[in-house]
Amino acid sequence: MTRRRRECIECGGRFTTYERIEEVMPNVIKKDGRREPFAREKIVSGFQKSCQKRPITSQQIEQGVSEIEKRIQSYGLKEIPSNSIGEMLMLALHKLDKVAYVRFASVYREFHDVEEFVADLHQHEAPANLEAERDNLSFPFLSPPNPGEQQ
Repeated sequence: MTRRRRECIECGGRFTTYERIEEVMPNVIKKDGRREPFAREKIVSGFQKSCQKRPITSQQIEQGVSEIEKRIQSYGLKEIPSNSIGEMLMLALHKLDKVAYVRFASVYREFHDVEEFVADLHQHEAPANLEAERDNLSFPFLSPPNPGEQQ
């Protein structure tokens, strides 16, 4: 990202602009099957809402969003399920701030009761589980065909 200081010709006011290379991002497959263009703002919004009133800087949020974007780009896919992006966001929040993680997870996972929520928290407590989960994001439409299956 390139940061530039600029000055308005008319009023003389100074301001900062940020420029970044616009990469072609995949479409997002929503839970209901709809497809929509990737929207960076939605990830930023998820981070910001989860981190409200937490000691998290906007720079930390920006870094987390950038890491998720780079990871999505590294897959080289034309489409990615929204739940995979949500999982990436949860992993980033878990590393950044446990309270922010709990806030996001409580909304994102759509728990039906407190017991389900507590069970999920215990399941994701161990760092080993999170690392395995990070490397195990699934894209069911990319699974290799079964041997003997016609293509």
